[in-house]
Amino acid sequence: MEILIRSERTEEYSTTEEVIRKAFLDEEYSDQKEHLLVNRIRQSDAFIPELSLVAIDQDNEIIGHILLSKITIVNGENIADSLALAPVCVAPEHQKKGIGSQLIQEALKMAKELGYQSVIVLGHKDYYPKFGFKQASSWNIRAPFEVPSEVFMALELAENSLENVQGVVHYSDAFSQ
Repeated sequence: MEILIRSERTEEYSTTEEVIRKAFLDEEYSDQKEHLLVNRIRQSDAFIPELSLVAIDQDNEIIGHILLSKITIVNGENIADSLALAPVCVAPEHQKKGIGSQLIQEALKMAKELGYQSVIVLGHKDYYPKFGFKQASSWNIRAPFEVPSEVFMALELAENSLENVQGVVHYSDAFSQ
């Protein structure tokens, strides 16, 4: 399937949110509020418009979305900037066709081009490693909540960018509202 991946436009926000809502409707590990999270992130200081990407099909319809937003990794006085990958989705009728993978690859590429050093994800232990993600605990990076270490992962966008980073991830307030 031929798709185009590009930055989301402000006039598409409500359409994108509906795609997100539908994509998570039947997901077992979802609170079905991911579309509201995206809305809150867009209104926060954590939002990076260039890293809110949509997948467009041949009919010019939005069929997928990914968002990378600003987070920090805090260890006492030491604070490192990073990105959170959350959420990524594909409309139910277009899933299992590689669109999610294309969104992730493009978002990671763009983040690297923009100079970001690392990305954190809470996600499926068998899915994200194919993009280079490893357990965040490898760098002594921890989630701010209880979560199995195999699903809390990090990726260096620049070689050894997490070498001297450790601590607890601090998400934007948008994640806790």
